[in-house]
Amino acid sequence: MILEQRAAAPLRAAVFLAALLAFPPPAAVGEGADPFPGVAASYLMKVDGKAVWEHRPDRRLPPASLTKMMTALLVLERGRPAEVATVGADAARETGTRIGLKQGDRMLVPDLLAAALLGSANDAAHALADHLEGTEERFVRRMNARAASLGMRNTRFANATGHHHPDHYSTARDLAILAEAALAHERFAALVSTVRMNVRTVDGSRTFPLENKNEMVGRYRGAVGVKTGYTREAGPCLVAAARRGETRLLLVLLNAPNRWWDAVDMLDAAFSLSGKGAAEGRR
Repeated sequence: MILEQRAAAPLRAAVFLAALLAFPPPAAVGEGADPFPGVAASYLMKVDGKAVWEHRPDRRLPPASLTKMMTALLVLERGRPAEVATVGADAARETGTRIGLKQGDRMLVPDLLAAALLGSANDAAHALADHLEGTEERFVRRMNARAASLGMRNTRFANATGHHHPDHYSTARDLAILAEAALAHERFAALVSTVRMNVRTVDGSRTFPLENKNEMVGRYRGAVGVKTGYTREAGPCLVAAARRGETRLLLVLLNAPNRWWDAVDMLDAAFSLSGKGAAEGRR
């Protein structure tokens, strides 16, 4: 879909770059600059760890399945990859995006992690929460404690999956902090840059094909993750990471109706201003 929709995008990106370079505003590059004000309710672009463009980055908004980055981080910080989790009744009853786990299914924790990150499976994320803390409610307390320790000052979680809830919110700035912490884990980075894979129950009786819901991965040169999200209330959300040479980009988009188009334009522009060239961005 990202390739099909982007026929006019190269021209649009070129026009933007020409204007930005020919008539650079005082804050064309640097924290506080907002060259893409209409793309999302909130966004943050970081280049090599430094915020360079932003639009209302501290606005509290529902993060949808970007939540699963925290679920994954807590799993990885526990550091027991060989464990087997048994799917409980609550996880099996999950709604929304799921892979179809049944009560009593036994899965390796890394396979549930893959399902939660690539497939954005709510049943897998809930099963991980139950496995780590016994109940999702206890796991959520741990999520909020970890958010506080990371300095995510405008974040509160109410569930492990990203279901909409009035007390479940975050910001583009906080989610960038979370993404950077998660990407520091080799297993997380490897999973979110994977296009597709299969996972199965421990006994091998059921196999679940997974395909990364992040359409940047495998389509945009240099894309290495990270996570998508969507609910009716949150709108389309995306955390996108890309790397070319020594340049690292991290983009957070919250409620971005054209997230694929706009993410590519924004990454192209950031790479161009960093001397890497937008033309390298497509295969």
